Amino acid sequence: METSHLLVERSGAVVWLTLNRPERLNAFSPEMIAGLTREIEHAAADDAVRAIVLSGAGRAFSAGGDVKTMGQSSASKAYEHIGRLNRLIVTMKSCEKPIIAAVHGVAAGAGFNLALACDLILAAEDSQFILSFANVGLVSDGGGSYWLPRLVGPHLAKQFFFTAEPIPARRLYELGVISDVVPAETLREAAEALAVKLASGPTKAIGKQKRLIEHALNATLEDILEMERLIQGVMVETDDHHEGVAAFQEKRKPVFQGK
Repeated sequence: METSHLLVERSGAVVWLTLNRPERLNAFSPEMIAGLTREIEHAAADDAVRAIVLSGAGRAFSAGGDVKTMGQSSASKAYEHIGRLNRLIVTMKSCEKPIIAAVHGVAAGAGFNLALACDLILAAEDSQFILSFANVGLVSDGGGSYWLPRLVGPHLAKQFFFTAEPIPARRLYELGVISDVVPAETLREAAEALAVKLASGPTKAIGKQKRLIEHALNATLEDILEMERLIQGVMVETDDHHEGVAAFQEKRKPVFQGK
């Protein structure tokens, strides 16, 4: 269900979710967060959906928290708001469909962290990423304190959080945070091409691989070896596995169904 703060577009097996508060640089609202959570839950349960793209309307991906309403909050309101945001982030990571962030303009604060919660990030070459929490006397929310140290190490993560300085997309690409940097005018085309490629792949296997990688961040080698063993026992009986083997033997391109 589309809301005024979130646009939902279906293109084949790909769902596009577009943050839609351009007059506020797509700053989060309760309506937007609830809509994202709901649509990702629906996509996760819909076998016909095989990839998801997150983007922003207007001049930016997302400014994160709405500074216009800051300073009017209380501890209880903050707990409630961040609880909604936490549910969204957990929903994204538990969704066994690939989620791509297509970032242009600026991704600031929790908007940056929303992109980090996606599986892959494509960014316009002129885009900027800012962990802006320190500028307003706050700490990270939306999982940035979890994602960034694992991607760039604790010392560089501290620098980015402490200084709140803009980080060019190119630098994050060089650090391995961003999957690719493309000209701004080709960002949607590049995101669509990647989404279609993933959607035409063995999405059941991709979803299980996503799960394995997430568990690997906090598991022992022995834990992951056992998880791989158990999941692979399921995967060898899937239609996609049989199709992949047949296509290899017949020297043709496989046609995966996500089954």
